Amino acid sequence: MVPLIRRYSKYRRQMIWFGWPFCILGLVAGSFAQTLGALIFTQGIMYGVGFIIFYYPILEMVNEFWVVRRGMAYGLLCSASGVSGAAMPVILRTLLERYGYPTTLRATAVALFLLTGPLLPLLKGRLPDTGVSAPVKTNWRFIKRPLFWIYSVSNFAMGLGYFFPALYLPSYATSNGMSATKGALLLTLMSLAQVFGQLSFGYLSDGKVPLTLLTITSSLVAAIAVYTCWGLASAFHTLAIFALVYGFFGAGYTATWGRIGTAIDSEPNAAFAAFALLNFGKGIGNVLAGPIGGALLNTNIQAGRYEGRAYERIVMFTGSCLLVSAATIVVCFLDAAKLSSVLRKLKVITSFR
Repeated sequence: MVPLIRRYSKYRRQMIWFGWPFCILGLVAGSFAQTLGALIFTQGIMYGVGFIIFYYPILEMVNEFWVVRRGMAYGLLCSASGVSGAAMPVILRTLLERYGYPTTLRATAVALFLLTGPLLPLLKGRLPDTGVSAPVKTNWRFIKRPLFWIYSVSNFAMGLGYFFPALYLPSYATSNGMSATKGALLLTLMSLAQVFGQLSFGYLSDGKVPLTLLTITSSLVAAIAVYTCWGLASAFHTLAIFALVYGFFGAGYTATWGRIGTAIDSEPNAAFAAFALLNFGKGIGNVLAGPIGGALLNTNIQAGRYEGRAYERIVMFTGSCLLVSAATIVVCFLDAAKLSSVLRKLKVITSFR
């Protein structure tokens, strides 16, 4: 989508007006689905394609307004999903229980129409359409740079494990004797923490804290939370702590994408393309999370085992992916010259003593 936007920037607003109803149509059509194939096509393909067409022109408009503080802008943009995510689990759970699946999807479509429709006319770029009418080709030179691949591997590992808590935390809670309402509440807490985490990481990525430190901290702290707070939890308050810590640090990684793109390549078109590929990498992890989780879920429940029994392999896989994400950056950014200098200094100090 990014190369298309760059070549046809003068049609960005038309793309938005096309993608928006396509998303809503996907939800409405999905409410009539009677087979898995129909559900995949409507809620999966139609909604997914419509969202991409709708979302990326808006991101390019944001890039025109924010340069020095782009990290903060992306943090605000990313955290908006956490605000709605704080309420949606409880709302959807209530609608599903009272009215069923078809009505819930139609109600969601109506809500999207009413809440987003009045805002669409306000979406405008900093430059007029006449100022962006010339087609621009995307420069893919950054693909040859090691920095791109370092962050791509780290981001893919993060994406591969990141979605499991959101997928399995509610069922994990009910398997430990908690109500379905408490399971939904855990997702609400995670979404609230995500808001503050993405705001913080986005703001700090604007040159206030090194990107390497932010990304390593995000993955590493999230991994520790998985192994401890999730893996050892059997009470609601422990899972609530996990939801807050994981939501804050785990979601913070995404808010640094804008700055990672400019770090990989300072040229605006290339930076935007790098951002899109980071999104693509995490999206692959999102797609794979479902089948991998289904394969890892242990149906042989044994009392007293680490991590809440049936979810042992899921917890271990999630934590391992997040550790690989952090380790990739740590290993690849080790400077041999600086390391040798430190070792020489230690040797001198030891000899002196």
